[in-house]
Amino acid sequence: MADAVNYPVRVEGHIDAVSRWLWLVKWILAIPHWIILFFLRIAFAILTVIAFFAILITARYPEPIFRFNVGVLRWRWRVNFYTYWALGTDRYPPFTLAAVEDYPARFEVDYPQRLSRGLVLIKWWLLVIPHLIVVGFFTGITAWMTRQEDMPGVWTDEHNTYVAVPGLLFVLVVFAAIVLLFTGGYPRGIFDFVLGMNRWVLRVIAYRSLMTDRYPPFRIDLGGRDPHPSAPPPTAPSSGDDMPVAGGGTA
Repeated sequence: MADAVNYPVRVEGHIDAVSRWLWLVKWILAIPHWIILFFLRIAFAILTVIAFFAILITARYPEPIFRFNVGVLRWRWRVNFYTYWALGTDRYPPFTLAAVEDYPARFEVDYPQRLSRGLVLIKWWLLVIPHLIVVGFFTGITAWMTRQEDMPGVWTDEHNTYVAVPGLLFVLVVFAAIVLLFTGGYPRGIFDFVLGMNRWVLRVIAYRSLMTDRYPPFRIDLGGRDPHPSAPPPTAPSSGDDMPVAGGGTA
């Protein structure tokens, strides 16, 4: 297992000024980003397949593809941090794949000089299975489930029903949103745990997307600051320094 302190995927998020009520309409405000991310994810998937064969043949992840795919994950993280995966800021996410140092959510992956040809065949589906179980608990499970009415307990291809089970991450963010609505403060402990779950999820996504051979650590690193020693120091705007946090203190 890789030591999380030296892990090449870095995920950070710092509480910025968050209003009591804006989270109620962020699902509308984020629609332009979600539309763009839909197409970016298609490009991400296609380019990851290309990278798979490039690694298999050359043991290298094509750097232009790597930079693009990291940018897609960075964009996704900023939108998730703004919306219902964290609700950590009211600052609207920038429309860019590039790093934005003064935005309160940041994502980076160290470029690997060489990758294993053997691992690329199994790490994205077999080796990652234990992590997918944990990530599923964090993010929730969705499935098409069907049951024949005259055969209770037997699921068939008739009468399809879409079933969604929310994960712990969503439940905690909703609870934090309700607290924020009534108190104006984001519970510090919940924020730290939410960031830890998001960090675990993004590490697994990067590993499964072939960006590193370093196996994700089985640990939840709490808080907004990533433990990686080379991660840049937080540069949250001054407005966030006075953000009230439920339970006393500031963010």
